[in-house]
Amino acid sequence: MPFVSRRARVAAALPQHDVTALLVTRPVNVRYLTGLSSSNAAVLVTADGEAVLATDSRYIETARRECADAGPIEARDVTGALAGRSGRVAIEAHDMSVAEYHRLLGDHPGLTPVSGLVEEVRTVKDEGEIEVLRRACAITDDAFSQVVERIIPGVTEREVARWLESAMTELGAEKPAFDSIVASGPNGAIPHHSPSGRAIEPGDLVTMDFGARVDGYHADMTRTVAVGRPADWLRDLYELVRQAQRAGRRAVRTGATAHDLDAAARGVIEEAGHAEHFGHGLGHGVGLEIHELPFLGPGKTGRIDDRVPLTVEPGVYLPGRGGVRIEDTLVTRADGPELLTLTTKELLVL
Repeated sequence: MPFVSRRARVAAALPQHDVTALLVTRPVNVRYLTGLSSSNAAVLVTADGEAVLATDSRYIETARRECADAGPIEARDVTGALAGRSGRVAIEAHDMSVAEYHRLLGDHPGLTPVSGLVEEVRTVKDEGEIEVLRRACAITDDAFSQVVERIIPGVTEREVARWLESAMTELGAEKPAFDSIVASGPNGAIPHHSPSGRAIEPGDLVTMDFGARVDGYHADMTRTVAVGRPADWLRDLYELVRQAQRAGRRAVRTGATAHDLDAAARGVIEEAGHAEHFGHGLGHGVGLEIHELPFLGPGKTGRIDDRVPLTVEPGVYLPGRGGVRIEDTLVTRADGPELLTLTTKELLVL
């Protein structure tokens, strides 16, 4: 079972915080460590790797059937049921409310706030997780191939977004990984544009940022296409971003720093005079969340381990005129990155 080894990795990190257990309350982290998806659950992981999972009557039978190795118990007050089961207990400070912390502190004065411990462990994926991500990315690729053939002048951004999301679910996704972005013409200058009723016009570039979710794991891909012949300046802009994205992908390797990966792509854009038109980071980790550690950008610290899925997504955005973004999901490997999103990066002219 992968959950036992995941909890062992969490347990190994506890001594550095001088605690004997971690009370995990963030739902995505409870799922990662036990397999249980629930709106009311917590798991206590002790320094010897043992676990106690608490959930209420709505989920307890599922927990007993699917998470027996986590020692499930029934409780409505899941944190209260677990907080006193070990000597020095850490809580997830980035998840637990101040009110809840102080409520527990009255009976358990040894509680210690920590942040990001499970998130750090989640960064490195096991091969089972990578296989699920691979499937999610394959569905994302296939959905793009289906939908791109339908994009013609006159269809709206909302229609394209709806087609993408419908295609992903029909191909086997449990749901879209996030609300799809479709930005045409001047809307391409807005990195997180919400699809509108704007009709696509001849010569437009259309940026599509979308992904499939499979078994809780999130794919992420962005492609920019041309609908009809684009202006020469748009072709040049696309080629600049393509070169920057390729430089970023080539820099992905085990041991690289988050800053250096960003700099590899950003340098290409800066040399072309568009430094102020690339305002976001190069990418981020993906997994049980669409945005998770590591985050790649200027000033970001830390080295990238082996088996870390992440995105490489440079963009150039010209206010009022348009923009381009190209994004892939990759996995770091000792012998070079594994590309999970395989659709061509060449400019498609529809």
